[in-house]
Amino acid sequence: MTLGRIALARIPAIRCKIQSLFSAPHSSSSTNRTSPPLSRHMSMKSENLVSKLTSSGLLKTQGLIDGKWVDAHDGDTMQVLNPATGEVVAIVPCMGQSETNNAISSAYDAFRSWSKLTASERSQHIRKWYDLLIAHKEELGQLITLEQGKPLKEAMGEVSYGASFIEFYAEEAKRVYGDIIPATLGDRRLFVLKQPVGVVGAITPWNFPLAMITRKVGPALACGCTVVLKPSELTPLTALAAAELALQAGIPPGVLNVVMGKAPDIGDALLASHEVRKITFTGSTAVGKKLMAGAAGTVKRLSLELGGNAPCIVFDDADLDVAVKGSLAAKFRNSGQTCVCANRIIVQEGIYDKFADAFSKAVQSMQVGDGFSEGVMQGPLINEAAVQKVESFVQDAIFKGAKVLLGGKRHSLGMTFYEPTIISNVTEAMLLSREEVFGPVAPLLRFKTEEEAILMANNTIAGLAAYIFTNNVQRSWRVTEALEYGLVGVNEGLISTEVAPFGGVKQSGLGREGSKYGMDEYLEMKYVCLGDMNRK
Repeated sequence: MTLGRIALARIPAIRCKIQSLFSAPHSSSSTNRTSPPLSRHMSMKSENLVSKLTSSGLLKTQGLIDGKWVDAHDGDTMQVLNPATGEVVAIVPCMGQSETNNAISSAYDAFRSWSKLTASERSQHIRKWYDLLIAHKEELGQLITLEQGKPLKEAMGEVSYGASFIEFYAEEAKRVYGDIIPATLGDRRLFVLKQPVGVVGAITPWNFPLAMITRKVGPALACGCTVVLKPSELTPLTALAAAELALQAGIPPGVLNVVMGKAPDIGDALLASHEVRKITFTGSTAVGKKLMAGAAGTVKRLSLELGGNAPCIVFDDADLDVAVKGSLAAKFRNSGQTCVCANRIIVQEGIYDKFADAFSKAVQSMQVGDGFSEGVMQGPLINEAAVQKVESFVQDAIFKGAKVLLGGKRHSLGMTFYEPTIISNVTEAMLLSREEVFGPVAPLLRFKTEEEAILMANNTIAGLAAYIFTNNVQRSWRVTEALEYGLVGVNEGLISTEVAPFGGVKQSGLGREGSKYGMDEYLEMKYVCLGDMNRK
């Protein structure tokens, strides 16, 4: 089964076009963002930054196959834009099935030697990669802000967070243990070995251009797997820079390959190949389902981190300051463009008005702007399509009786900036309650009892992250156990860490990333029965 024309990312994939660097027209049907109508020349400030990144050797504009930087076979290219300005940052290859098949072959060949290295040898290479990521934290942060738009401080935080997975799995590489099983017969010995799955196809989104890669590639390499990585067409530069540092760390050619471009063609090639033994994907639930169906043909292992609809429950007994601070972090990080963002803030009626007032004051103080500007807390949305989605959700809520307390419209900065928004009187009948808005909009819902809050929170097909704020210890345990989610934050809005398992239930995905449990996703168990060779 093919993917048709469905993108392997959180937004539609689009055709590549051969375009000149600074003056080519920008089409709403191309892989590039749909705003502005024409791509813009770079400002002197941006040119200086790009020049600096090029000089550092980290601004790569080719794919990586078998340790070589390559263009698309047909010469097709696509633009990478800065969402804050519309400027063309770089032109990169628009690859497809042919390049992906070459990358698969490279990874398959490299698997033979990489998987045979000792765990300690793999660990040393991966640790060196971590050291280089940290040494180039500033450049990587700048790349993330350039192509994704998040504030530079937040981008630098992503580099630290993303690198932490590489550090953690460099250590876990040496801790892949088997087992000995007591035999039922005296002349037998029973063993369990753990071995790498093989070649992994990793498909990552645009909202965390580094961390979503390291969370997958780190454990894969630690287990002895090799990888064909497809980053988002919107944010390939960070992936390419990370791959360059992997080469500098001594990770052999072919162990990590990077292709980007025609998402359906790349996805179809990964799914069809018998040499690819596992697919790991972060993105929309709809695409995750397509991948599940497509993987059936070759019975591949799957790890899927899909969409969320995170509830944030604020009880009457919560500390108001803690609840406001935690909800702010859970909602507005990355301009609301994360799968674990609080999508519904469900507030008990006794504290509803106080919370709404305090929360509004906190949100009102958030500075919106270009991620390179000092003090900015919220950058642009990724593209025009994202803004239009937010607008449609807000209009649906207003039409159905909701009230805008703050924001509710595009920002005066233009481009894809949207005002931080709070909407009250939201009900479960509104799109804001039923689907991910993936933007800086905080819907406030009201509830009376604990039981009602749990029912509201669980009334969704998603089950990734949830948050609760309460000072009642017994309630925190009751509600945590009742919530149908893979992650729960109690009095805390930022809960992701490399040492804990990340993943969802219901239609939010399969498997876990991070922690020691993340290694299991890239390992096969082999049972060995050893008989007595001297038995007659």
